[in-house]
Amino acid sequence: MIKPDKPLNESERLRALRSYAVLDSITEKEYDQLTSIASEICGSSMSLISLVDEERQWFKSRVGLDVSETHRDFAFCGHAILHPGQALIVEDARIDPRFQDNPLVKGNPHLVFYAGIPLVNDDGYALGTLCVLDQKPKHLSEGQIRALNALRDQVMALLELRRSKLAIEKSMQLLGEKNRDLEQFAFIAAHDMKSPLNGIASLTELIIDSHGSALGEDGVRMINAIKSSTHQLSGMIAGLLDYYRLDSAHVDQRQTISIIDLQAQIAELYAGENRLVIEVATSMDDLHVHRSAVLHILVNLISNALKYGDKEITLVKILVEESPSDYLFEVADNGPGIPEEFHQKLFQLFSVLTPHDRHGQKGNGIGLATVKKLVERLGGSVTLVSIPPAGATFRFSIAK
Repeated sequence: MIKPDKPLNESERLRALRSYAVLDSITEKEYDQLTSIASEICGSSMSLISLVDEERQWFKSRVGLDVSETHRDFAFCGHAILHPGQALIVEDARIDPRFQDNPLVKGNPHLVFYAGIPLVNDDGYALGTLCVLDQKPKHLSEGQIRALNALRDQVMALLELRRSKLAIEKSMQLLGEKNRDLEQFAFIAAHDMKSPLNGIASLTELIIDSHGSALGEDGVRMINAIKSSTHQLSGMIAGLLDYYRLDSAHVDQRQTISIIDLQAQIAELYAGENRLVIEVATSMDDLHVHRSAVLHILVNLISNALKYGDKEITLVKILVEESPSDYLFEVADNGPGIPEEFHQKLFQLFSVLTPHDRHGQKGNGIGLATVKKLVERLGGSVTLVSIPPAGATFRFSIAK
C-alpha cells in the first residue's frame, strides 16, 4: 500500500475546507440525492461525498457504506485530490500497487473498483471527491464520467451555497451587534443628557425671573431662544428614550381593558385642550391588549393631529373594530392632509414633513417612527391614507 502524499498547498487547502463549516455536519437530503444518482448512473453498490481533512476522510453523504469516516492513510480520495483537474479511476484495486494491500481492499468493505471526481472550489483547492465504489471490477463509459462531473458540479454548488449562507449569517450577526451597540449608546447618551438639559431650562427661567429687567428686550429674547431650544432637544431625547425602550419592552403582557376606560384615560390626558374634540366609535366592549402600548400609539397620533392641524377645532375620530385575528384601529383627523409622496418617509426615524408645527415648534421625527415600531412589536402594521386637503387617516392593526 502506498500512503497518499499531501498536496503542496495543504495548509491553504485545509483552511478552504474549514471555511465551509461542513465537517461533522448532519446529513442533508440534497447531498444524499446526488450520491444516490451517482450510484444509479454508474451501477455501483457504493457512492460517497468524501471530504479529506488533516488526518481523516469524512463522508458528508454515503450510499452502501456504514462508516462515516476512515483514516486518511487508507483513503483513495487522498490520492485523487493530488490531481484536482482529473478523475482518479481504479478499475481493480487488487492489482494496483497503490491499493492492493490497503485495509479497505483486503478487509471490509473489500473495495475493488473506485472512481473519484475531485471537488475543486473556485480557488483551485481540492476539498475531497464525489466517488463511486464497488466490490468488483468495473469500467465506466465516457457518458458515465461526464455525468459524475456534472454531479460533482452540483455538490460544489451546494457547498458554495452553504458558505455564502454562513457569510450572510455572520454579516447579519455583526450588523446586529453594531446596531445594538449604537442603540445602547444612543439610549445612554440620551438618558445622561436629560438632567443637564433640565438644569439649563430651569436656569433660563431663573435668569429671566431674576434679571429680566437688566437684560433688556434683546437679552430676554436670546434667553428665551436658549430655553426653547433646550425644550426642543429635551423633547427629542424623551422621544429617543421611548423609541429605544421598545426593544426591551414586554409588549406581550396583555390585559383586558374596556373601551370606555381607554376613552376616559385619553380624555383625561387632553382635558386642557379646548381646541381638540375626540370621538370614539366602536361596537366592541373591551380589548385584550397591552394597555400602555395601545395608549402610547393613540396619544402619538392624536398629538400629531393637534400639533399640525390647521382648523380652529381639531377633530379626531377613532374607530375600533376587529377581525378573527386582529384588532383594527383607525385614527382620522380634519387637518390639511399629507401628500402621498411622503407617506412611507413619514414613518422613518427623524423624518420631518414640515419645518414647524402650528405653534412654531420644530418636530423631531420620532413619534411616527415609534408608532410603527410599536405596532410591529404588537404583531401588526400601520398605513396612512390621505388626500390633501381632506385630512389624514392612520390605520393600524394589533394581533390578537
